[in-house]
Amino acid sequence: MQTLDRHTLTAMLEWQIELGATEAIGDAPVDRYTLAASAPKPNAKPLSEPKSAPAPMALAEDPVAIAKDMAAQAETLEALRAQMGAFEHCELKKGARNLVFSDGRAGARVMIIGEAPGRDEDREGRPFVGRAGQLLDRMLAAADMSRDRDVYITNVLPWRPPQNRDPKPEEIGMLKPFLERHVALAAPDILVLMGNISCQAVLGKRGITRLRGNWVEALGKPVLPMFHPAYLLRNPAAKRDAWADLLELKVRVTT
Repeated sequence: MQTLDRHTLTAMLEWQIELGATEAIGDAPVDRYTLAASAPKPNAKPLSEPKSAPAPMALAEDPVAIAKDMAAQAETLEALRAQMGAFEHCELKKGARNLVFSDGRAGARVMIIGEAPGRDEDREGRPFVGRAGQLLDRMLAAADMSRDRDVYITNVLPWRPPQNRDPKPEEIGMLKPFLERHVALAAPDILVLMGNISCQAVLGKRGITRLRGNWVEALGKPVLPMFHPAYLLRNPAAKRDAWADLLELKVRVTT
């Protein structure tokens, strides 16, 4: 095979460019006749209909907005309880035995807001019925108050979290519209927040050892943060502070 020099090759390339060549030929041969035969003819129908574009995904429902709407529809405490029972967007409901709504006397001047139901509360469907609830009853009795006469009790969450874990912020936020409506319908004069979770839900703050005993305003009511009775069972030394707070509450109620 004759070897061409560089000048000859350059001249041949320039000649091809003058003829209108725009593509370089690869090392392997290409059958242009086959490519031409397989090319789609003008106005030819495709072998299969093009797939339609997938439908846009539906926007996810906002559980907080749904809770607000459902809570706003309740005109009575009984209706609010029914609305909470119909709310299907909280996973806690699936693992709970009962909806824990309230206890005590509706219309009482003092409304106590606890954290979340425990095992005993979940079983009976009432807040503060376990050891912590028994201590609460003794505390109230020591201040000449009673659950059935002087206080109305509920929780931030109506369903028990698994293994009594702390409620998650998204769970608190999801169910807060029901709590706010609960306060509005119960119409107490004073709110008592027992524990960190209650303070977080209503005040947006934690740190019960710093918050307890200090009157603040929330939901249009005077609010007194206090230790949760379950905390007092674990820390008996804090009962002195709890007693002082209870006496402060008693003075506020009777004046």
